[in-house]
Amino acid sequence: MKKGERPQLSAEEVKAQRAKKQEQKAARVAAALEKKNREAAAAGGVGAKSGKPPSHTPKSLLSPALTPAHGPASAAAAAPPLSLGERRESISVTGDKKSKGKEGTTKRHAPMLQFDDPKKVASFDKKAVVVRTAIAKAVPLFSHLPQYEHESSLSLKLQVGFGSEEIHPAILRVGLQYASGAISGSNSRCVAMLTAFRQVIGDYATPPFKVLRDDLLSKLKPLVRFLIDARPPQSISMGNAIRYLKLQISRIEPSLPEAAAKSKLQQAIDSFIAERIAFADEVIATHAVSKINDEDAILTYACSHVVEMSLRRAHQQGKRFRLIIVDARPKREGKELMKRLVKEGIRCTYVLLNAVSYVIREVNKVIMGAAALLSNGSVISRVGSALVALHAHRNNVPLLICCETYKFHERVQLDSIGFNELGDPDELLVADEQSGNSMSDSLSEWRDVANLKLLNLMYDLTPVTFVTMVITEVGMIPPTSVPVILREYSAKDTGEAQE
Repeated sequence: MKKGERPQLSAEEVKAQRAKKQEQKAARVAAALEKKNREAAAAGGVGAKSGKPPSHTPKSLLSPALTPAHGPASAAAAAPPLSLGERRESISVTGDKKSKGKEGTTKRHAPMLQFDDPKKVASFDKKAVVVRTAIAKAVPLFSHLPQYEHESSLSLKLQVGFGSEEIHPAILRVGLQYASGAISGSNSRCVAMLTAFRQVIGDYATPPFKVLRDDLLSKLKPLVRFLIDARPPQSISMGNAIRYLKLQISRIEPSLPEAAAKSKLQQAIDSFIAERIAFADEVIATHAVSKINDEDAILTYACSHVVEMSLRRAHQQGKRFRLIIVDARPKREGKELMKRLVKEGIRCTYVLLNAVSYVIREVNKVIMGAAALLSNGSVISRVGSALVALHAHRNNVPLLICCETYKFHERVQLDSIGFNELGDPDELLVADEQSGNSMSDSLSEWRDVANLKLLNLMYDLTPVTFVTMVITEVGMIPPTSVPVILREYSAKDTGEAQE
C-alpha cells in the first residue's frame, strides 16, 4: 500500500465500525442524561425520583438533531451528530398548541424515498402489487431509491393475494406499457393513466350496501399501486393528477345517482386533460412564439412536446431562426425531434452534450421543457438539462422553461440524489446502429466484473438561479413565483370544496 492511501475495508468491517460508533454515541448521550439527572437530584431530587429528564434539561440533550446554533457550547459538544438515516427520522417542525406533542413538536418525514431502511422496504413490499426483482449490482450512493432489474412487459408478476381480475385491463395495459418504455414523457404517461381511469369509472358498478364515493376510492388504491410498481417511483405529474381525481371522487354526494356520478367524474377527467394539458400546451406555445425573433439561434435539449409545438408554430408564422438540438445517450430523444423538424423545413444543427460548451457561444436563448417545477423554483428535467443550463448561465444566455402548472409541486429539493429515477443500466451499452446488437461493446459483460456498476439516472435538477423565465398557461413568470401559483390553485380547490 502506497503512502497516503487509505486501506480498503470489507463490508463486514465497515458495518462493525458503524455499529461501534453508534454504540459510542448512545453511551455519550446516556452519560450526559445521567449526569444531568444527578445534578437535578442534588438540587431538588425531582429528576432522580421520577426517572425523567428535568424540566430545565437543555434541548440539545433531549433532541440532538435540533441543537440550536446559539446554544451552550458544552451542551452542543455533549450531543453527537446523528447519521443521515437518523436525521430523516427526527425531522420535526414546531406546531401550534393543538398539534403539539409532549415535547412541543410535530413530526414531519422528509419527502424522499428510503429504500435503504429495512423497515421502509418491508412496508413498501407489503403494499406492493407487483413483484419486482431487485438489481444484483446496486449503486450504493442511490441505495435509498428503488433499483430493480429491467423486466419486459410479460414478466411482471402480481403479488400473492392479488389476481389479474382485480386489476382492470385498461390499467394493466398502461402499467405494462410503462414497464416496457412504450409510453414515456410526463404528458403522455399522465394522459394514458387518466384515460385508463376514465374507463375504470365507466365499468364500475357500486356493490349493494356500499357508497360509490368510499368504495371507488378503495378500488383505486391497488390500481394506483400497480402503476407505481410498474415504473417506480411515481412521477410528480402523475401524483398531482391522481390527487385531483381522488379529490373529485371525494366531492361526489352520496345521494347522487350512480350514472350521474360516473358521468360527472368522467367529465372531470376530460376537463383536466383538455384544460390542464392540451389547452395549456397551446397557450404555452403561443407565449413561447412571442419570444422567438427572426435570425435567432435557439438551443434546446432532448425532446419536449410543448417546445416542439412552439418551434413548429414559430416556423409556420414565417419566423426565420436556426435551431441547435443538443442530445445525449442513452435515450437520444433529440434525434427523433431533429428528423421531424427538418421535414418541416426548420434549419437544425444536431450535436451531443459534450459539445454544448462550444455551441452555446452562438446561441441567443435556450428553450427547454420540464418534468416538474418545485416550490423553490428548481426544475426537474431529463438528465443533462442542468449542464446545459449551467453553460447558458455562464455565457449570459437566457433560459426559458416551458412547463404546465399541473407539474408544479410544493416539494423543495436541492439536488437530484434524494429523489430520482434509475433507468435500465443495459441502456448504456453502445448498440450497433444497423443491427441493434450491443454484444460488441466492451461493457457487455459488466455484470461479471466485480468492481463495475452502471448508473443510468433519468432526471437531474436545475437550480433556480439558472432559470430566467418559466412559460406557463397562466403567463410568463419568474421561477420564484411558483409558490404563488400553487397557493392560487389550492385556494381555488378549497373554495370549490366549500361550495
